[in-house]
Amino acid sequence: MLALQIERVRRAKLIDQLIVATSDDASDDALARLCEELNVPCFRGNLNDVLDRYYQASLAYAPDHIVRLTGDCPLADPEVIDLVIQSHLDSGADYSSNSAQASYPDGLDVEICKYAVLKRAWAEAKLQSQREHVTLFIHQQPDLFSLNHVRAQTDLSHLRWTVDNQEDFELVNTVYEKLYVQNPEFSTADILNLLAEQPELVYMNQHIQRNEGLKKSLLNETNN
Repeated sequence: MLALQIERVRRAKLIDQLIVATSDDASDDALARLCEELNVPCFRGNLNDVLDRYYQASLAYAPDHIVRLTGDCPLADPEVIDLVIQSHLDSGADYSSNSAQASYPDGLDVEICKYAVLKRAWAEAKLQSQREHVTLFIHQQPDLFSLNHVRAQTDLSHLRWTVDNQEDFELVNTVYEKLYVQNPEFSTADILNLLAEQPELVYMNQHIQRNEGLKKSLLNETNN
């Protein structure tokens, strides 16, 4: 799945450098080997402090902006990635996303922040949830950071195209079986056409809540 996602992300025109930031845990050795095979730089860092992992991965490059794409989204859309990047650059915002105020399918999420903003979050974020979820510290504080929200023309936030569960995998696997052989560069429009033709696919994973991991982290902190 990661290889297919990388294949799609590489078609984005406004990304200068693609890096896979995974953990130094032995469970991620296979990901590191895959990156070597695909000739993609791979940084390995803290398993649980993902914010630290992102920041440490960036140090060798010192970019002006950081684009965050999670590695469980094999239907990532390069056109959407470029759209959000361009909106971020045009707006001059500290942070931009198409997910904080969701209107795109879950699985097409794109987040961007200025490098200086990532550095500040890394230095100041204290809560476990803020260390686990890279940009949470930023979009929790609109008084400190200017936020830019990119919205789709049609609200498709009810669709789930990320892969966290077996049902998610079965849906995405079906999409690839139906579309990839005919056109490896199939688009979001192609996926929507397939779902219109086979609406039963939409319901395969509709019972799964969006951002379950984040909600669980926040609930644990509230209870503690």
